[in-house]
Amino acid sequence: MNPQANLIFITSLLLGTTITISSNHWIMAWTGLEINTLAILPLISKSHHPRAIEAATKYFLTQAAASALVLFSSMTNAWHTGQWDITQLTHPTSCLILTSAIAMKLGLVPFHFWFPEVLQGSPLTTGLILSTAMKLPPMTLLYMTSSSLNPTLLTILAILSAALGGWMGLNQTQIRKILAFSSISHLGWMAIILVYNPKLTLLNFYLYAVMTTAVFLTLNTTKVLKLSTLLTAWTKAPSLNTMLLLTLLSLAGLPPLTGFLPKWLIIQELTKQDMAPAATLISLLSLLSLFFYLRLAYCTTITLPPHTTNHMKQWRTNKPTSTAIAILTTVSVMLLPASPMILTIV
Repeated sequence: MNPQANLIFITSLLLGTTITISSNHWIMAWTGLEINTLAILPLISKSHHPRAIEAATKYFLTQAAASALVLFSSMTNAWHTGQWDITQLTHPTSCLILTSAIAMKLGLVPFHFWFPEVLQGSPLTTGLILSTAMKLPPMTLLYMTSSSLNPTLLTILAILSAALGGWMGLNQTQIRKILAFSSISHLGWMAIILVYNPKLTLLNFYLYAVMTTAVFLTLNTTKVLKLSTLLTAWTKAPSLNTMLLLTLLSLAGLPPLTGFLPKWLIIQELTKQDMAPAATLISLLSLLSLFFYLRLAYCTTITLPPHTTNHMKQWRTNKPTSTAIAILTTVSVMLLPASPMILTIV
């Protein structure tokens, strides 16, 4: 893609995100979401492959429907209460429609079907933007309206997301699809705590974004797209693959890695809110996603040559690992001891 065009699209993404995050008025938030959607479409379809065009079309249709629902929800609320302020969303029907709209924007179950398909049709760098930066504006809207939303509905959506995200990722061989289902499962954890402690939702989102960025950038460096290629990637960059193993286990939420921190805090908060059954259920459902993370981790490092794969071994690269990957993997693995400091900030 032309560098100037690329710069325009990336700048538009930043602009759209900034507008949505900093707005108080529903129309401005909607404008930011629309700018975001239009800016990411060329980045999804830039390879001109039929799969990429299909992904861009699916993304456009779902996001357009979700944006229309956001607008409809805010107009219904304004009609009944005379308020266009985002934090003043008080009408029950508007809250219900908004929850559906944001669930569609994020890819929460039962509006998740588009997300794995779109991620599979996108390049890894665009997939990274879709999994992290594109989820920030809808998360901000959820954060601002959290006091008005229905806790029962969000808990149901969250448990379904954790269940289906783990379950549907079990038999996947394409790494982008596995990461898409991983994202759906993590969104379940964010949604379940939203009403009770919105700051924990944001903390979970930030840590998820850091860990996912580390995984995507590592895969992009080793040029790995499916499990069979991952089996032979060890010979290409052994130290990078070792860190990928730890980052994947961190995403799974195993102690003593960073990914354990949000899960621990969310379970603690749910128990305080007398929601021990929900906490138990979502913890058990996270074992499903742990299975496919362990599968990825096994393919990353434990299948060492000589191994009977039909793929040619890859040449070892002497390129130095980028500073971004080094910083992100360190944060993804070693942040748990700093949790008291993080809690004072949050």
